[in-house]
Amino acid sequence: MAETHPPAMREEALNGQDVQPDGRSAAPGDPDPDRAFSRPDGQNQDSVQRTGMAGAPWGTLPFHRQAFAAIDLGTNNCRLLIARPQGDNFVVIDAFSRVVRLGEGLAQSGRLSDEAMDRALGALTICAGKLRRRNVHLARSVATEACRRASNGGEFIERVRRETGIALDIISAKEEARLAVLGCHLLLEQGDGPAMIFDIGGGSTEMVLVESVRGEIPRIRDWQSVPWGVVSLTETCGTEPDGDAGRVARYARMRELVRDSLAPFTMRIWDRLEDERARNMPLRLLGTSGTVTTLASVHLNLPQYDRRAVDGLIMPAQAMRGIAARLAGMDPAQRRGLACIGTERSDLVVAGCAILETILDIWPADRLGVADRGIREGILRSMMAAGGAGEKSRAALRLARRGADKP
Repeated sequence: MAETHPPAMREEALNGQDVQPDGRSAAPGDPDPDRAFSRPDGQNQDSVQRTGMAGAPWGTLPFHRQAFAAIDLGTNNCRLLIARPQGDNFVVIDAFSRVVRLGEGLAQSGRLSDEAMDRALGALTICAGKLRRRNVHLARSVATEACRRASNGGEFIERVRRETGIALDIISAKEEARLAVLGCHLLLEQGDGPAMIFDIGGGSTEMVLVESVRGEIPRIRDWQSVPWGVVSLTETCGTEPDGDAGRVARYARMRELVRDSLAPFTMRIWDRLEDERARNMPLRLLGTSGTVTTLASVHLNLPQYDRRAVDGLIMPAQAMRGIAARLAGMDPAQRRGLACIGTERSDLVVAGCAILETILDIWPADRLGVADRGIREGILRSMMAAGGAGEKSRAALRLARRGADKP
């Protein structure tokens, strides 16, 4: 079966650096299509931070010229997107991604380690510099599972605010799921009825059952977050054994843990999905995470990761399952030798494969959509929608005033 991309997959033009999930760039350089302005020093500490161009009152730029930013600090990665509105969509003007492994050791200690916090702070310092250079008008920065679980998560958030000026908001698993859906739902395979969007993160996996009607944002019917991501599952199941038999047993243990955690959600929605199947409305699947994008790049045999080839791909689910099984059966050296996996992902990708295969076991589908987008895009869409509504209201008010002033 040939892979396809849905028509909506390129709804935002990428004008700038195309940053990959592992932090590598598809194009060299740091484009700067606009003059860089410094941000004023003072900021409020709300989860949504407002900034303005140096020497100009906040909010004086036309809406389409204002830059919005989203930072997603996860258990494994720190990611930033800066964009400007463009019609109903947006154009990306800057991006950044770095593997920081903030949740390293969390499963054993219950705390964020000093080394992990230092790595995350280094990445966030770079993000803060980009916010200043791009004269960001409105930003929202969120932290997810690692900071939710860590006993010192609040202390780390305060340290980030003090040292970088970035006010991280530790969001709930429900909000994380909502933002992921908002960020990637345009890549759902066309059709009405039920769809499952899942996000395999570093510290957790979110499953979201949505009801989609063509042309509308899907309605969330049910959701579940389980505490198994590529970092937490890897650390819980211990170091990868040397022999084939040990690797097989460890992989089976991973899948068992994920299956048991998903069991309540599976039972809760099973009857609903059976009703849909009886009406000949097959379930559609869309995955957003480093796991699905990495496996898709292996499937495409890419010499290096290419977001343009992967984001929006719809491929046979059986092909994805076969790649997962093949990667899980390799030794670490073999996985490191694959161009789109490398050293940073070679140990964690096995846990991602176990989570993905378990999802495909529980919710079999013929095809699987792949999204290299999620929380950051959801944040940007939320902020721009609110800003756009405000801009329309102000324009209507100005028009009404002009009409009232006429004799």
